[in-house]
Amino acid sequence: MDKKNAAKHAALCGLLGALALSLSYLEGLLPPLPGIPPGAKPGLSNLAVLAAADLLGLPAALSLAVLKGGFAFLTRGVTPGIMSLSGGLLSAPAMTLILRKTKLSPLFAGVTGALAHNAAQLAAARFLTGPAAWGYAPGMLLLGVVSGLLTGACFSGISAVLEKAFGHRTP
Repeated sequence: MDKKNAAKHAALCGLLGALALSLSYLEGLLPPLPGIPPGAKPGLSNLAVLAAADLLGLPAALSLAVLKGGFAFLTRGVTPGIMSLSGGLLSAPAMTLILRKTKLSPLFAGVTGALAHNAAQLAAARFLTGPAAWGYAPGMLLLGVVSGLLTGACFSGISAVLEKAFGHRTP
């Protein structure tokens, strides 16, 4: 990678990292909604991970997932940190695979990422609290589909702008 492309790559990573942390912070301010599992958020901060997966590849997407997990540890505590990190470490590869190795739409990648995120969170919750955590699975499934569609739709709307500003995908 030449210096110009390396600078674009670093700039995009920094912008996506700032976006991920900002959206994560804003999501943390949202009040709990009735009927939604405790701690569930819309997942808009995964928009940055989705963009990194598409434009920069798996290492950048995983870096953002770790950044988001670390931010959750620092701002919300150990359990939210574990939940964020486990979800991010499974969803980043899932979204990268869908976006970079298939011809499926960003909507499908968003839903796949959200469902992978929720599956990892359910497994972590099961480990932390016991088998009662599986009771959240139906709600998490529905929430994952809805939030994944929202994230995928947002990414569809901004992906052309990102590609124009920062160039095509990094191999």
